[in-house]
Order: sequence, then C-alpha cells, then structure tokens
Amino acid sequence: MKNVLFFGLLIVLGLSSCKSESDSDIRAQAKESLENKTVVEPGAQGMMTAETAGSQTAGPMTTIEFESKRFDFGTITSGDKATTIFKFTNTGNEPLLISDVKASCGCTASKYPREPVAPGESAEIEAVFDSSGKSGAQTKNVTVMTNTDPSSHVLILEGNVEKK
Repeated sequence: MKNVLFFGLLIVLGLSSCKSESDSDIRAQAKESLENKTVVEPGAQGMMTAETAGSQTAGPMTTIEFESKRFDFGTITSGDKATTIFKFTNTGNEPLLISDVKASCGCTASKYPREPVAPGESAEIEAVFDSSGKSGAQTKNVTVMTNTDPSSHVLILEGNVEKK
C-alpha cells in the first residue's frame, strides 16, 4: 500500500513539474508580446503565438462618438427592408480605424468606411435589416470594432415585423 502511495506521489510531482515549465513558457511569450506591443493568441497545443501584422496589432488609440446607437424602424411588413445610417465622429487625436463590422445575423448588412477617419472628421455606417421570413418583435445588433477603448461598440436596430 505504501509503495502505491509513493509511486502515485512521484507521478503527480512529475506531471506538475512538466506543467510548470509549459506555463512559464506561455508567461514568457505573453510578457514578450506586451513589450513588443503584439497580440498574443492561443496557438497549436495551447502555446501562444504572437501576431505582429494585420488588423489586430496594437497602435494609437482614439475615441469615437455616435449620434445614436439605436434605430427603431417601427412596424414593417415581412419582406420589407429597413435601412438606417449611424453617424459617428472621431473625437480623439489619432486616426480612427474600423477593423470590422459584424451583424448578429445574416439579415443585417452594413457599409462602413474602410479608410481611416481623421481626428474631428465624421463618417457613417449603413445598416440594412431584411425582414424576409421574420415576424414579431425584432432586435438586431451590429458590432463595430475600432481602435478605441473599449474596442467594440454595439449598434441596435429594433422594431416589429408583421406577416403579409
């Protein structure tokens, strides 16, 4: 019985020492990425990989202000489309970059500026709700990813869809 406990203890100690080494490698990679201002993401086998290019790199931050983040399209008939424009201004001192705009479902499409918005300048995001196949109360979100803090901003389209 003592032998079983002894070998069990050895196995546990052996496994925990391997885990510590792996954790310290991950911590070192994360620390390096912060010092180099890169994004650290999970990679193969739980290790961390640093991305130094693309839309996720760290850079200058700015601020954004929307005229409104909510649009009530009222009551429409199924099959109709409700379109709105969300106007915003770059209220910071650095160029505003919109890296992505994602809708909560495939029924909402959006157009947004792909070029940087200069400090003090305004621009627009167009959102279209296609009510085909929908009925009843509807609330759809459009998430805008920017180089601001917080980096995501949620725009809301809501209203009621009546059957034909």
